[in-house]
Amino acid sequence: MATKLADIAQKAGVSQATISRVINGKPGVSQDTRKTVLDTLSSMGMSKKSLHRSETRLIALITPDLSNPIFPEFITEFVTLLAQHELLTVVCTYTPSGASESKFLTMLQNQPIGAAIFLAGIYDTRDANLSIYRSLSERNIPCAFLNGGARDMNGLYASTDDQAAMTMALRHLTDLGHTKIGLLLGDRNHYPTVSKYDAAQRFFADQGLKHESSLTQWTKYGLESGRMAARTLLEHGATAIACASDQLALGAIRAARSMGLSVPDDISVTGYDDSLEMSTISPSLTTVRQPVGKISQSVVNGIVAMMNNHQIAERRDTLYFEPELIVRESTGRCAPRA
Repeated sequence: MATKLADIAQKAGVSQATISRVINGKPGVSQDTRKTVLDTLSSMGMSKKSLHRSETRLIALITPDLSNPIFPEFITEFVTLLAQHELLTVVCTYTPSGASESKFLTMLQNQPIGAAIFLAGIYDTRDANLSIYRSLSERNIPCAFLNGGARDMNGLYASTDDQAAMTMALRHLTDLGHTKIGLLLGDRNHYPTVSKYDAAQRFFADQGLKHESSLTQWTKYGLESGRMAARTLLEHGATAIACASDQLALGAIRAARSMGLSVPDDISVTGYDDSLEMSTISPSLTTVRQPVGKISQSVVNGIVAMMNNHQIAERRDTLYFEPELIVRESTGRCAPRA
């Protein structure tokens, strides 16, 4: 059905959302446009009644595996908000051992989707080949991309201000007297990670703090990879670790405990996301919160706008959201380490 709507929209010179409004008799369409759509249907041998019976309004939500609890939070928000617009969400979760992101995009190529929202993907990696997204752009399907730098693709880009987030965490740690702060980061080609690293280097320079290269560890996002990388930082004498995700922070806490160190008495740890249960673990995690609700609402508003006006979908818009530092038990005053 998506192919039919796309054909009708192209011939009538309007968006698929406008075709849908006419079919369903909804307001927001001028009489001239409504007449154009109906005339187009007639010229193509179609009727509003037959289209109404088979119309499907699906939104594809493409996400990595759900081991990172911030992704289920986003999914819950998106599914709820999209349903308020009578849009049904199809969640596509890619994993290392399952279907890849590109495989899902191939599978979606002939499906009746009206828009796509990406929680992550190769678009958030520097120098990545973006050709896998071509099938969506060729069908004029509006897209929204979370937490990645704006690329050479039309769509809406929404992100928490990663540089502000890292600066908040480091300022908090230096206010507690820490000067030997380790950075526990993700992939060195990951846009959000690179932004955090750049912000940290500026912060250290502005504060006149020497930051040795041994106090920066790049690794995969995950609890176990965080534990192993954090151990190296602790062996180099870090008294605090600023992490690029809550999962990495949990790994850092495990590493500290395995070395007989107490959090926060011996080592302070900060995370990023404020994902579920970070306030209930022991010690509760000091972290920088992503405004999941605000991001999700803005993205859904943008998707609906792009579906209703194809001219909006043909441009690139970027939205940045202010993070919030949430201070809990995993950070404390600096205690010199042997």
